[in-house]
Amino acid sequence: RRLCANGWAASGSGPGGLGRCVLAPDGLAPSDCAGQGAGYRGAAPQAADPRRIAQALGVSASTVSRVLARAGLSHLADLEPAEPVVRYEHQAPGDLLHIDIKKLGRIQRPGHRVTGNRRDTVEGAGWDFVFVAIDDHARVAFTDIHPDERFPSAVQFLKDAVAYYQRLGVTIQRLLTDNGSAFRSRAFAALCHELGIKHRFTRPYRPQTNGKAERFIQSALREWAYAHTYQNSQHRADAMKSWLHHYN
Repeated sequence: RRLCANGWAASGSGPGGLGRCVLAPDGLAPSDCAGQGAGYRGAAPQAADPRRIAQALGVSASTVSRVLARAGLSHLADLEPAEPVVRYEHQAPGDLLHIDIKKLGRIQRPGHRVTGNRRDTVEGAGWDFVFVAIDDHARVAFTDIHPDERFPSAVQFLKDAVAYYQRLGVTIQRLLTDNGSAFRSRAFAALCHELGIKHRFTRPYRPQTNGKAERFIQSALREWAYAHTYQNSQHRADAMKSWLHHYN
């Protein structure tokens, strides 16, 4: 006989239900345990620590982890109810600009992603940082590649992006970025103030808040970065310009 950890994981009674967890014979299917339904979602994260659960039930932490994984509760974030998708679009170009960064490995020669051979790895080549900006209303995008994601690169990218949209007759009013250190730097804040741009940040650990930039990055990876064989990083960077023109 064993304690039915499944019953606790799926019960709606939370930690208080531990004392009422029933014994189940070995081999009992998880579906036979009482209270299936993952009603524990929404409980305090500290109460869902597998070590605390294991101690309360008298079973190993690995057993609790397996049960929680089967119940779709393997991460603390799984305990939080899924937030509804909020779709929005600002009324005019320039009302909001989304900016994000994607890190890509530098190319010295075609690697395993192209050749299909895991031995074709390129060690120590370093990284390219693709800065992307996309207008919330018009979906017109601007990109550039920098050698790092530090604040000087972020400042230069914002200057270049604002100049690009100005050539299109668009004045940037607001900006949305994640909480990266470059975007939180004093130099970046000073530039936003100088340009008259109101800067907002996404919620921590909520990349979907900057969803338009995220979706653009996925399109860029699929249709540009991973779509062709590039001999080196410069070859890839040159191809980005023509792809972006086609995208816009």
